[in-house]
Amino acid sequence: MSDPGPPPAPYRGSLLVPYYEHPTARPAAWEALIAAGPLLYGVVLNPASGPGGCPDPAFAAVAARLRAADVRVLGYADTDYGRRPTAAVLRDLARYRDWYATDGTFLDQVAAGREDLPYYRRLATAAPGTLVLNHGTAPDPGYARVADVLVTFEGPWEAYLSSPAREFGVPQCHLVYGVPPGADPAAETRARGAALYCAVPGVGDHPWGTLPHALEPTS
Repeated sequence: MSDPGPPPAPYRGSLLVPYYEHPTARPAAWEALIAAGPLLYGVVLNPASGPGGCPDPAFAAVAARLRAADVRVLGYADTDYGRRPTAAVLRDLARYRDWYATDGTFLDQVAAGREDLPYYRRLATAAPGTLVLNHGTAPDPGYARVADVLVTFEGPWEAYLSSPAREFGVPQCHLVYGVPPGADPAAETRARGAALYCAVPGVGDHPWGTLPHALEPTS
């Protein structure tokens, strides 16, 4: 097999990285992520499938370093496709602001249908800063009036290669896993109308415990 060569470099400010590993468990990876500041649109902070029950000093430290590098820090909160009580989601957002001084919010497991728009409008009203909605698929166009960024694809590389280009009027992000060495996810995302992306080699139940090939630590 021929050497695929170095991975293609992301384009400036294009990476929105959900990296779900503890800083003390993967310090080299966090150092590589912080060092990649100019390539990053933002990093999703997720201490415990949410903010957890108390502040975590290790996450507070990396959040401060990311902000010092002019990288957005977004707090992760699950919405269970509109089924989670609004008060519980808002409690998570308040904890992120108080404990980690986050710049915005990454809402996960977001519904895509028009009937759930009122739920997300209520959350958006109380979520200052950048708001990213992770539908993982193409949502009703009304969500473009709710969020700053829509995640309109989340899935494996092979499925991504056959996904269509779309237009929503706000920046789109594509989250792709199972990306082989030598692939060019930056070119594929631009071809599909996405300004932001994260494409990682990880597979299985926890692909977001890996970094994009271009950001992997060298030692």
